[in-house]
Amino acid sequence: MRTLNRAGVLTAVAAATLLAVPTAHATPSGDNGTVKIHDAETGEELPRNEPHVCTFYLDAFGFDGVQEVDWHIEAWAPTADEKGETVKSGEITLDDEGHGRTEDMSLPDGHYKLFWNFEGEKGSAKHKVFWTDCEDDDEGPGPGSTPSSSASPSTSASPSTSPSPGSEPSGSSTPSSSASPSPSAPGGGLAETGNGAPVGLLSGLAAALVAAGGYLVVRRRRA
Repeated sequence: MRTLNRAGVLTAVAAATLLAVPTAHATPSGDNGTVKIHDAETGEELPRNEPHVCTFYLDAFGFDGVQEVDWHIEAWAPTADEKGETVKSGEITLDDEGHGRTEDMSLPDGHYKLFWNFEGEKGSAKHKVFWTDCEDDDEGPGPGSTPSSSASPSTSASPSTSPSPGSEPSGSSTPSSSASPSPSAPGGGLAETGNGAPVGLLSGLAAALVAAGGYLVVRRRRA
């Protein structure tokens, strides 16, 4: 009975050992890390990838402590003049927690692919594809400046001194005042004497009196 019990214990220990061995080697050393593309304004503690950037850096997480990394970036289709041409490269040693970041860098607008090779890697290098697009950043201020210039038309409202046309009607009243003498002309200081009697009537009466006087003088001489 004791022999059987010892045999059972040994068998259990051996089985546990065999099960534990694959678990220890399930994740190869160094291959459990990841690398991200970060915009220059993104904090390096954020483990996210940003595939559209202008100025950027490479940010590594979860690798082995003090791991040495060689990296390079290649021009990539569809914008590459020559696909696979290395446009940037460098190396970095990660900190004790397997984290590290490169310096900020920039590339002409286009499509690129990062290759991340490190000491002790198993299999192919880690990689990321991304775009650089700084043209939008350059154009941003342009539209903003146009509103400021468009404010100048508001100053064109100052020619709302168009009351000057309005002042013309007030000036047009002067012709009406000059017209007032014309109606007074027909009424006429020319057609009346100082006492208001018509000149033609007076001249007729005078002629009649002269004729009557002459008649009386002639008649008296005949008598």
